[in-house]
Amino acid sequence: MRSGVIAQKVGMTRVFTETGEHIPVTVLKLGNCQVLGHRTTEKNGYVALQLGSGTRKTVYLPKAERGQFAVAKVEPKRKVTEFRVSEDALIPVGAEIQADHFVVGQFVDVTGTSVGKGFAGGIKRWNFGGLRATHGVSVSHRSIGSTGGRQDPGKTFKNKKMPGHMGVDRITTLNLRVVQTDVARGLILVEGAVPGSKGGWIAVRDAVKKALPKDAPKPGKFRLADGGGEQAPAAEAPAEQEGV
Repeated sequence: MRSGVIAQKVGMTRVFTETGEHIPVTVLKLGNCQVLGHRTTEKNGYVALQLGSGTRKTVYLPKAERGQFAVAKVEPKRKVTEFRVSEDALIPVGAEIQADHFVVGQFVDVTGTSVGKGFAGGIKRWNFGGLRATHGVSVSHRSIGSTGGRQDPGKTFKNKKMPGHMGVDRITTLNLRVVQTDVARGLILVEGAVPGSKGGWIAVRDAVKKALPKDAPKPGKFRLADGGGEQAPAAEAPAEQEGV
């Protein structure tokens, strides 16, 4: 199980295929997404990667958080998230995950915070049908109707669908296809809509209900703090053979 990434929603656009078909896509930008720490079974009871993205001024950070970023030798991050991974998918601390961590054509699950709608009525919030347009109904066309029983039970049960605050919920959208990736600009284009407003933080991870493509990099596509990558050890192999 590979790590996900933290991205920021830029907005929506469309891309054209070679046949002229247009595909609506959401543009996600990786803002220097780096590994901040490891969570291990021996120390924490589970295996995960702690990632950070964005920038934040040090003056606004508590001393405890300053020390956390200092140990990882990375700049303070605006957004910090943990991703559960398998033990063979750990990425070195300080490494920056690239946009080609996901391959074109694979499916991903995206998690974000939905747009706030304020105080909404029953029709908008729960898709109620409302009352009749005529035949004795006046003023109350969009009311929700009865909310409880009679003397027994003598109360309105919890979780009754009623008007109230709508939006600002954690939403996960499954099986969005990756259409394009741009490593130079750190962009990932996924087909369809992504929950949240422009500028919102989005967690992108491999789809749990779709198979991972065989050409997906493992443990991931990243760039080390010293400028190297996960392919660096393989590049040294020919030199060793020449020495032999």
